[in-house]
Amino acid sequence: MQNMFSLEGKIAWVTGGSYGIGYAIASGLAKAGATIVFNDINQELVDKGLAAYEADGIKAYGYVCDVTDEDGVNALVAKVKEEHGVIDILVNNAGIIKRIPMTEMSAADFRKVIDVDLNAPFICAKAVIPAMIEKGHGKIINICSMMSELGRETVSAYAAAKGGLKMLTRNICSEYGEKNIQCNGIGPGYIETPQTAPLRMPQPDGSRHPFDQFIISKTPAARWGKTEDLVGPAVFLASDASNFVNGHILYVDGGILAYIGKQP
Repeated sequence: MQNMFSLEGKIAWVTGGSYGIGYAIASGLAKAGATIVFNDINQELVDKGLAAYEADGIKAYGYVCDVTDEDGVNALVAKVKEEHGVIDILVNNAGIIKRIPMTEMSAADFRKVIDVDLNAPFICAKAVIPAMIEKGHGKIINICSMMSELGRETVSAYAAAKGGLKMLTRNICSEYGEKNIQCNGIGPGYIETPQTAPLRMPQPDGSRHPFDQFIISKTPAARWGKTEDLVGPAVFLASDASNFVNGHILYVDGGILAYIGKQP
């Protein structure tokens, strides 16, 4: 049974893997046996990631690459193949969000979110699929969101991108499933990260932050998720244990999407 979840001998590329959710997933894949390569937008973030992996006893390989740059992505994939081998697992994790009311958001800002959150996963998947076909197998994991299913004020671009990423996931499955490539998504709920820390800080009177209270009330698990909550699902979707799971979005949300909420 353990062999089904082993990633020994596999090369996993995690985009935006320097910190946060990407770092947690990459670390989990490494502990399951994978060789980790990751990229980020600048050398400072790559160095930060390399230091964190080293502190955790993980040998990882970091590269500077803008995932919206198709030529740069193709060059990175070629470099990884030359230095480490064919990429077996791609985790499309890199992403951004701009919280701006729709009528106040510029088209340029909207396009930027779509470019990073939707176009980039297309570019990265397109870059690795040919070698996966040649090798006879491959795993692609797209980091989707509850906003792949739900809308919310100020996140029109993010929700549009993540909804599109859900359908890109299903379409990659449809096009390349017969080539033994499994493309699935993970939809995180509200996760404890440095970015969400201000939303979880107690108020001066000791009460919960209003947004923290809102999330707890909407989550059957009655807590925020932790980045480590995403590791098991990622290892599953990256391993042979999921060889007949394809085109699926696995929501790791503590039950939010299943819950209508308590009656006032």
